Amino acid sequence: MFPTLPFLAPRRFSALLACALPALAGAQGRADVPDTLAQRAAACIACHAPKDGAGASVGGVYFPRIAGKPAGYLYNQLVNFRDGRRQYPVMTWMVTHLPDPYLREIADYFSARHPPAPAPAAPDVPAAVLARGRQLVRDGDPALKVPACIACHGERLAGVAPAIPGLLNLPRDYVNAQFGAWRNKVRRAHAPDCMATIAGRLAPGDVAAISSWLAAQPSPPDARPAERLTAALPMPCGSAP
Repeated sequence: MFPTLPFLAPRRFSALLACALPALAGAQGRADVPDTLAQRAAACIACHAPKDGAGASVGGVYFPRIAGKPAGYLYNQLVNFRDGRRQYPVMTWMVTHLPDPYLREIADYFSARHPPAPAPAAPDVPAAVLARGRQLVRDGDPALKVPACIACHGERLAGVAPAIPGLLNLPRDYVNAQFGAWRNKVRRAHAPDCMATIAGRLAPGDVAAISSWLAAQPSPPDARPAERLTAALPMPCGSAP
């Protein structure tokens, strides 16, 4: 069984909301709080970048780094949470009533930020697992009809504008959970949903190999999403036409 991001019990949900909204709660009734997008984004930063923009563990749940991701990708994910193609209660609660222009502003705000990435943790899996992960990321597996990750996400794995995300600086458990969500149809994208297809072709051990190898890779200090793909996508993908 592939893992997915868990639905939260009421007590856990309340705890995460308390974590995500401290800046907004403290701002109520204060005239000295500026009405800026940066201030409004404080609720996002509480989980996704509490110190360095890298993403962090809050209560045992891992959140992805969103700073520097292509704006089109971030916007698509906000819309997906709002419209039910992705399922995560905190995110759904925060964006349910936000209109498209506001979501684009949020996406543009975080896309333009490139804080330093932390050093990756030392891998704690066998060398053979890392080798398999590198193979899938760099070369794919023709026998499984799985293209290389770099064929879509860029040679440097930093993503491709406007809508393909980078894959570095993501917690291993988060990557595992996303593959599980695609496999279990908890996460969806516009058809044809290329990642759901790929997730269905990978065994759990292959997913673990990919996530372990990616989590062990350092991010170049000048990593930025590529402006364009150097070749056509290896398979149709509705979220990145």
